[in-house]
Amino acid sequence: MKCEELLQILNEYVDGTVDPAVCKEFEQHLAGCDPCQVVVDNIRKTITLYRNGEPYELPLEFRERLHAVLRERWKQMHPGTSQQA
Repeated sequence: MKCEELLQILNEYVDGTVDPAVCKEFEQHLAGCDPCQVVVDNIRKTITLYRNGEPYELPLEFRERLHAVLRERWKQMHPGTSQQA
């Protein structure tokens, strides 16, 4: 299995709806491919956070940068309008 093939069936794998034969091939690929392992681990963690339904506090520095970027984009998309921070 190639990385592209793995990515095409990733949703089904995570949902547990992949054919067991394909699942074995998927897991064999994961065992030897660090980039794909990272992708699958990130998706699993995201799903776990979502299912837990608990808010995740963003680090202050990241939150401030995010807000600054969003404010700037707002200004670009809506010139001449006032905004509340």
